[in-house]
Amino acid sequence: MKLCSESKVQGSDEPDTTRLHVHQHLPDSSLFLLQFSGKRVGIIGLGRIGLAIAKRAEAFDCPISYYARSEKANTNYNYYPTVVELATNCEILVVACALTPETRYIVNREVIYALGPKGILINIGRGPHVDEKEMVSALLDGRLGGAGLDVFENEPEVPDKLFGLENVVLLPHVASGTEETRESMADIVIGNLEAHFQNKPLLTPVV
Repeated sequence: MKLCSESKVQGSDEPDTTRLHVHQHLPDSSLFLLQFSGKRVGIIGLGRIGLAIAKRAEAFDCPISYYARSEKANTNYNYYPTVVELATNCEILVVACALTPETRYIVNREVIYALGPKGILINIGRGPHVDEKEMVSALLDGRLGGAGLDVFENEPEVPDKLFGLENVVLLPHVASGTEETRESMADIVIGNLEAHFQNKPLLTPVV
């Protein structure tokens, strides 16, 4: 996006096509034999996907809290000004923010320690959001209760030690792989191309 902006090339996104399916995608695993209902859910990043997760979790009577760059005025969810405070006060921590220099390793040793041996870390954002070496070590030592991951720090490489852990679910970031979502993506691409060649604003501009 930075190169596009510097070169004055328009860039677009498909923000809403994946929102529904990404937050719904849960694999069949012993990790999810824990009762989800009533669990305290903390969300890092309360954007489109974060909000979608929060709304569904509410249906299971889960108290919702979140961390974001600033407190959201249009929500009643409990806000924590630091990720450590959020992790201390939740049982399931979901990473759903954008990757920036500031959010790289936003889940570090201190956050993992705060989440604790009964806590579950879910990363559906980007691999570098999590200090992967520290996470693997915590899972092996029992300092972290479990993890659900569909992104990894050095993709396509996945730490070998994760494959043998029964409290870990691994996926290759495929939650948007439905016919409906891919059709919506294609529609947006076509719509953006038509808008570009007609000298109209893009439907989903990024830069």
